[in-house]
Amino acid sequence: MIIETSRLQLKEITVSDAPFYIKLFNSEGWLKFIGDRNVKTIAEAEAYIKKNYLSSYETHGYGSYTVNLKETGETIGACGLYKRDTLEHPDIGFSFLGEFTGKGFGFEAASAVMEYAHNTLGIDKILGFTVDYNVASIKLLEKLGLQRTGTYRFKNDPEELLLFSN
Repeated sequence: MIIETSRLQLKEITVSDAPFYIKLFNSEGWLKFIGDRNVKTIAEAEAYIKKNYLSSYETHGYGSYTVNLKETGETIGACGLYKRDTLEHPDIGFSFLGEFTGKGFGFEAASAVMEYAHNTLGIDKILGFTVDYNVASIKLLEKLGLQRTGTYRFKNDPEELLLFSN
């Protein structure tokens, strides 16, 4: 386990989490606000996890984490830090299954990730990105203390994103 809060446990993602990530990547919120990753099978999810998550732990010492309810162990979402090759600082990202949104889990998990980044990893500057129509994410990024600093467009991504920074 990486991080624990009053209600949540955040753990490093493993290939055994593939079934959950198929569900998350194909959830309404993910598809609307993040985009289709074309991950539909266990094999595709396992490959995605190895390429995007396990490699981040090895390269940077951090990454995205599963968010689990402490009481039941149920995986409800993901939250963590992403280090992009084209950016100097990592960004925070989060996504939860629809039935777990609006309950404060995003703020609880993201606050804990930011505290972990600062106190354990020594990372002071954290970015955030979201589409301009994702009101909930904008509010969460602002509640975390990040301020809108402009826009950013990732290579090969047609959508311009709002850029936040602390």
